[in-house]
Amino acid sequence: MTLPQPYRPDPRILELGEAFYDAVEAARFPDCKPRFLNERAAAEVGLAETDWAAHFCRFEPLPDNLPQPLALRYHGHQFRNYNPDIGDGRGFLFAQLRDDAGRLMDLGTKGSGRTPYSRFGDGRLTLKGGVREVLATEMLEALGVATSRTFALFETGEQLERNDEPSPTRSAVLTRLSHSHVRIGTFQRLAYFGETENIGKLVAYAHEHLFGEPADSGAVRLLEIVAERTARLAAGYMAAGFVHGVLNSDNINVTGESFDYGPWRFTPEWDPGFTAAYFDHMGLYAFGRQPEAIQWDVAQLGGCLSLVADDHKALGDALGSFAGDFHEALSAALVKRLGLRAGEAEEDRVLARAIIAALATRQVGIDRFFFDWRGGKRPAGDAYSGPAFDALAHAIGSRRGGRDHAYWSDEGPCSMHIEEVEAIWAAIAERDDWGPFEAKVAAIRRMGEATAEA
Repeated sequence: MTLPQPYRPDPRILELGEAFYDAVEAARFPDCKPRFLNERAAAEVGLAETDWAAHFCRFEPLPDNLPQPLALRYHGHQFRNYNPDIGDGRGFLFAQLRDDAGRLMDLGTKGSGRTPYSRFGDGRLTLKGGVREVLATEMLEALGVATSRTFALFETGEQLERNDEPSPTRSAVLTRLSHSHVRIGTFQRLAYFGETENIGKLVAYAHEHLFGEPADSGAVRLLEIVAERTARLAAGYMAAGFVHGVLNSDNINVTGESFDYGPWRFTPEWDPGFTAAYFDHMGLYAFGRQPEAIQWDVAQLGGCLSLVADDHKALGDALGSFAGDFHEALSAALVKRLGLRAGEAEEDRVLARAIIAALATRQVGIDRFFFDWRGGKRPAGDAYSGPAFDALAHAIGSRRGGRDHAYWSDEGPCSMHIEEVEAIWAAIAERDDWGPFEAKVAAIRRMGEATAEA
């Protein structure tokens, strides 16, 4: 049994100074109705006994933490177009604290009101957007993808007008728990203004407080770490069949955790051209192009770090490591999702290529494939006939993994496709029925328990 962790506040962001953020006030909401409280995550950061509404709807400061919320400053490339007019426009950094592993964690918000970067927005979040983010983060966590975690979701009692969904629609405020909100776009803003001294400060902050390395480890080392972590993230997306939808440089943080979920979807089949965002007309962030998109963002970080790096060749080598890191991470992620322990590197690469070739036949969906092949034994049936599946069985050989959890005896896999998401929301919107949402979260967590078993 895991014992509750002590609350350990540690607002390190203040070391960076006011050039990195703006103090803001949270919106005042007419209601604070809890819709999702992540008690599992709360126990890991010493907030098991917290007053949820006070701190995560009214945003009263946590003890010995940030006295006022901070809207973080950043720029970013959005669909490859540079935008200097962005920043935390409907969220802020609320608190920093240590988790049960000693990592510095951020509690950040979405839908908490207007900031200096809201432009023409109202600073609010729709309840549907909040529900979708819960489902995305829970599913990705269960599948082993590095992700922020939805900490709390409150319905706030306002009616919002939106152009891309039926309006008026219900409002919400969400708090996420993540290992940093330092984005590639944070560095881009500093580079845009030529603030080399602050770039150096941010490099040191990341090393010391995010990566546990000496503060003077330098720009090259930072790019090596970010390239490796974001390559692992791209691999996680592919193995999960996930499409983030908006992989702009302001949506990629240096710790390599996925966050800020908007038009995300899971692709039903291994379809490289599958897109999530209706406005992604060119397929820039399509399923199969996500590694390329993330690598491009990391290259923008490399450009920023070139302003403070002593060795530009080493910086280029660090950026060039992304492709190798990605392929290694993808092999590991696919083998793990199949329920097999890691083998020799070349064996795992061969097996990963066979998995992808089998998925590319699109004879079955991604979730069904990994559910049926879990543990490495070839399932019976016509769905798995053909050369690609013969090659897969050969690549697996005698390797076997466990299928002991009761989940693997279910009729089919737990999935999270758009039809399911819309049905869950329809029950809430039409009948205020939260049963399907709560049942889905429970089913996802049960799947996570099963997939965590070797």
